[in-house]
Amino acid sequence: MRAVVFAYHTMGTIGISMLRKTGFEIPLVFTHLDDPDETIWFKSVSELCTNEGIEWVVPPDPNRQEWINQIRSLEPDIIFSFYYRFMLSTQILEIPRLGAYNLHGSYLPYYRGRCPVNWVIISGENSTGVTLHEMVEKSDAGPIVAQRPVEIALDDTPRSLFSKLEHAAELLLKDILPRIRVGDIRKIPQDLEKGSYFGGRKPEDGRIAWEQSARDIYNLIRGVTRPYPGAFSFLGSTKILFWWAEFDESCQCDEGKIETTDDAVIIGTGRGCIFPREIEVNGRIFTEQPLVVYFKEHNGEFLQ
Repeated sequence: MRAVVFAYHTMGTIGISMLRKTGFEIPLVFTHLDDPDETIWFKSVSELCTNEGIEWVVPPDPNRQEWINQIRSLEPDIIFSFYYRFMLSTQILEIPRLGAYNLHGSYLPYYRGRCPVNWVIISGENSTGVTLHEMVEKSDAGPIVAQRPVEIALDDTPRSLFSKLEHAAELLLKDILPRIRVGDIRKIPQDLEKGSYFGGRKPEDGRIAWEQSARDIYNLIRGVTRPYPGAFSFLGSTKILFWWAEFDESCQCDEGKIETTDDAVIIGTGRGCIFPREIEVNGRIFTEQPLVVYFKEHNGEFLQ
């Protein structure tokens, strides 16, 4: 069975490797060039393809007619998308006789759209998953082919949760691809009214609102910590990045107020307190006692 693949990220390398192990022929892979402004912490699809002798391309727009014509000339039986960042046109989706399928990093129909790993952590969810679904014109809205749930721990970050999702994706594909290869593709329509959709996140979305609860602020901090841009607040004109923190919903002080002891820093929220454990100020990292010393100079001041 011939599969044209659109792939990026470690999820892309997992998808391609599992297709090869299952006996799919891959005549062409579409991928992306790495963004020099992005922290690249994941595996390279282009490197994998080069090592495996698979032809790959990086068009700025795969939906141009020249690429549609090339895909059509390859006569793929099926198309797969593994963490590819562009929407594919209906002209492309209609080419393969068995359809086109996308691997999404949430338990659909929940958290359709962009950045699902960040959003599930920020929202305080205790579970998510991976879903293989048929691609349709609307984003992440097509019938579900296979799913696998993943638990979210209270101290999970995007990196640790991605690792869980990658393992789940490998197991899901190991189970479902042999059936797909013989044309056994069972589809369950999504109930989109029961699901949810989230858009992309920008660095400025990481600003902390101290009137929120300590738990919500903690979830934001861990949801956008490295390799993402980080949660932040301002002390006067100084921007402070919060890379890690702990929280206590039972204590209370004024929203955004800094209170210090000999060995601790407490910041008030709308409900409970935040205890910063790692911050960054003007490129300098502060943890443990240096962090306490830094905030002692601002005891009683308010973060905005």
